[in-house]
Amino acid sequence: MTTNASPLDVGIDALQGGAADLKQYAGQAVLVVNVASKCGLTPQYAGLERLQERYAERGFTVLGVPCNQFMGQEPGSAEEIAEFCSATYGVTFPMTEKVEVNGENRHPLYERLTGFADAEGHSGDIRWNFEKFLIGRDGSVVARFSPQVEPESPEVVAAIEAQLG
Repeated sequence: MTTNASPLDVGIDALQGGAADLKQYAGQAVLVVNVASKCGLTPQYAGLERLQERYAERGFTVLGVPCNQFMGQEPGSAEEIAEFCSATYGVTFPMTEKVEVNGENRHPLYERLTGFADAEGHSGDIRWNFEKFLIGRDGSVVARFSPQVEPESPEVVAAIEAQLG
């Protein structure tokens, strides 16, 4: 695997089954977020959905990646996760299958994301649910945000808008 390979070249399944085909997002800005339904940060789903609604027509999408590695905060089945996201937050952005983001079973998507450092210089393992990676229109990782950074914070919005022109 080359370090300059785009995270969008990785194969991953959609939450409801079948391939997610991340290559369909080539040329767009994509905010990849490891999500969980039973976390103190779960209300960030609302901000992520507002970003999706605000920027989708300009070539942007949020990509939710469920993960159960942090205190078992995403224990549900694919159906349960989909129902929770839809019923509770009206989520319309795409979601992938549940994966591991750290450790020896780390999904290849996160192998390509975790080498990128955030503004504080943190790279490597995902720290918690709702860590965010912005993939630019060119397919490269252009920004990383800690789990505590709200989706609609000025730094996230500025990074998205910089990619959208």
